[in-house]
Amino acid sequence: MSPITITGKMHPGFENILTEEALEFLVKLHQMFNGTRKSLLERREETHQKILAGNNPTFLKETESIRKGNWQVDPIPEDLQDRRCEITGPAEAKMMINALNSGAKIFMADLEDSITPNWYNQIQGQVNLSAAYERTLQFTNTKAKEYRLNDG
Repeated sequence: MSPITITGKMHPGFENILTEEALEFLVKLHQMFNGTRKSLLERREETHQKILAGNNPTFLKETESIRKGNWQVDPIPEDLQDRRCEITGPAEAKMMINALNSGAKIFMADLEDSITPNWYNQIQGQVNLSAAYERTLQFTNTKAKEYRLNDG
């Protein structure tokens, strides 16, 4: 059993996202990267204090060979080359259904700027993404209007 204690309210569907396997994965990530995370946060604060003192950032010496090197990025994958019609929006059921039914070639779910990134919105967003992938996403508003994904 995972040593993680979930203190947020568990809503319907959350158990499909916060599975035992997912929680065990989070524990492993924490064990592997928490030390690095803490060090980076300390370094970030040190850098912030240096900038406040008037010392502007510079390029790292250890990356000089990269900057001076003769390299190039691989071409964009075929499925990302045509971006004439894409939609970015919150991972809320109604918005996702409308976006996915719109005919846009690409939908990018936003779990940060377009919604308040609180416990419910973050986990419900994952529930909605999973349901969209499984083509089971649906929503009924307060006026009993139903939203469903188109066939396809």
